[in-house]
Amino acid sequence: MTPDANAPAASSFSRRSLLATGLAVPAATALGTPAAAAAQDAGAQQDARSPGRSGRVDPDSPRFTLAVLPDTQYLFDGDSADPAPVRAALRWLRRNRTAENIVFLAQLGDLTEHGTEEEIALAARVWDEELPTGGRGDLPYSVLAGNHDVSGDDRRGPTPYLDGFGPGRFAAVPTFRGASPDGYHTWHVFRAGGREWLLLAMDWRASAAGTAWAAGVLDAHPHLPAILTTHEFVAADEQGAASLSEYGATLWEELVRGRDQVFLTLNGHFWPVGRTVLVNDAGHEVQAHLTNYQDQYYGGAGTIRLYRFDLARGVVDVETFSPWLLSVPEDERTPLQQQGVERTGDLDRFSFPLVADERFAGFAPPVLPDPRPASAVVTADTAAYWRFDGTGGGVEGSVVGAGTVVRDLTGNGNDVTARLVGAGTAGALTWSADHHPAAPAHASLRFDGHKGPDGGAVLETGPDAPVNSSTFLDGFTIEVFLKLPDPFVGDHAWMGVLSWEGNNGDAGKTSGYTTEEPTCSLNVTSEWFLQFVLYPEVDDVNPTSWSHALVPGRWTHVAIVNDGERTVVHVDGSRTARNPSTRARGIATLGKPFAIGATQSDEQFGQGFYGWIGDVRISSRALEVTEFLTAR
Repeated sequence: MTPDANAPAASSFSRRSLLATGLAVPAATALGTPAAAAAQDAGAQQDARSPGRSGRVDPDSPRFTLAVLPDTQYLFDGDSADPAPVRAALRWLRRNRTAENIVFLAQLGDLTEHGTEEEIALAARVWDEELPTGGRGDLPYSVLAGNHDVSGDDRRGPTPYLDGFGPGRFAAVPTFRGASPDGYHTWHVFRAGGREWLLLAMDWRASAAGTAWAAGVLDAHPHLPAILTTHEFVAADEQGAASLSEYGATLWEELVRGRDQVFLTLNGHFWPVGRTVLVNDAGHEVQAHLTNYQDQYYGGAGTIRLYRFDLARGVVDVETFSPWLLSVPEDERTPLQQQGVERTGDLDRFSFPLVADERFAGFAPPVLPDPRPASAVVTADTAAYWRFDGTGGGVEGSVVGAGTVVRDLTGNGNDVTARLVGAGTAGALTWSADHHPAAPAHASLRFDGHKGPDGGAVLETGPDAPVNSSTFLDGFTIEVFLKLPDPFVGDHAWMGVLSWEGNNGDAGKTSGYTTEEPTCSLNVTSEWFLQFVLYPEVDDVNPTSWSHALVPGRWTHVAIVNDGERTVVHVDGSRTARNPSTRARGIATLGKPFAIGATQSDEQFGQGFYGWIGDVRISSRALEVTEFLTAR
């Protein structure tokens, strides 16, 4: 039942891709016999003589994987040893490193059952052969001692474990940064997601000196997000609810709780598996996960976990499976083998949130781009450009009163003036330093619009502004940064973001459901979708574009691009669906003001925008995504 050694590696992690991944490790045919196990080990060793490099990873991709290998002690147990499952696990990780962007492997202790010289030597040989170190494409890793590898605390002195897995093993591993004086604790730094991450691999029992050493490592690198791996930290009940062990509580109090940079802890030792979320002194979550399958079929069958970080989505997806059992053809697996291939319970396959900029802000605040001057984003094709860093005196929450003028920075004369909508109060428009991270100006205006008599506020061009009559027959791009409040309170359905004033009926347009809406407007629906309504200068049609639902509390960049033939709406640089193919040339403007923060009905403003609006730019041609305000 040896799998095809030439089978392709998985291109992305999924159940099907795993099943298709080849493993050049002999599978379990007569698993119960020592002779069969020895034959498997010999075959694996022979194949391991030229294991090949594991391949490169992308250290700047927002998607990367941290691999975890828990207790393997029953597979290195005197004359019952069978390293084949561990070989399969290590080999799978090495061969799939590039495809899965595996940046690091963390082992969680109890490599062996008794910690004897023979068991440690066998384990060391397996790791040496399957994960060679020193090459640029090699998979970096950490190993730590469990209670079956050693006894007592880190003051125990020399041991076979230290001979096989002490600091000397990691000298050629590029992520290795150092070890405690006793050699039983190590620390590592790997690069992933465009930043550096610190991982502590601590002995199963740290003395006061060992804990102080670990604290010193963290304190010397306060800006690095940190992962603590140790053999014991939390234990779980039969339902998987985890809580600190007695020793874990000591580490929590003395090492983790007061150091905000530790966001994840990983340990083995106990079973069943479990997890919990602790809250540190900064009020932030610390994920604490227990991973150990030694009580399961074949000592856990070399089960591994993949922690798949996706910083773009702000989530970590966790998967658990046995590469060794995956190497057995599906139709030849026994019932126990089939059950152990993948573990899909809530404690084995799950996700947890990790919005890095928010979680790490207390010790590593994000480095935001510097603001860009207007000259950097105003070109010969820019018809109008408004930004608000020169408004409000730079004081958060300061009122931007009626009559305040915001200059058109193109110099084309499209200045806008603030006025209240209906019986809007003076606080309906205020200044804010809040802004989209990629916005040229690090400022915005907060519109507090409502339905009813106190409608809010709006910014309008003067009666002679050139943009009032511009038809843009050769195409246009309208860009705006906006953010909805979170929580989103009240009924603000169909509020306007920007528009040209006047009724479409006055422009001779009859194709819409009414003749009393503006000829061009961007609005937010009751479901938080964007709606772009256009009555072109040419043809009596009404092509309307729609986006997906906006997320309250998150800045969004919107770009409406018309090439003289049709319109396409982009949100955060991505083309949206529901852009009609109807020909749309030009904008049927009526010479009436352009408005920011509201949309009229029958030439009356009924409500203002509710949220923040940042830079607004109108260009007289269709821009490429690389030319948007978000580009650098």
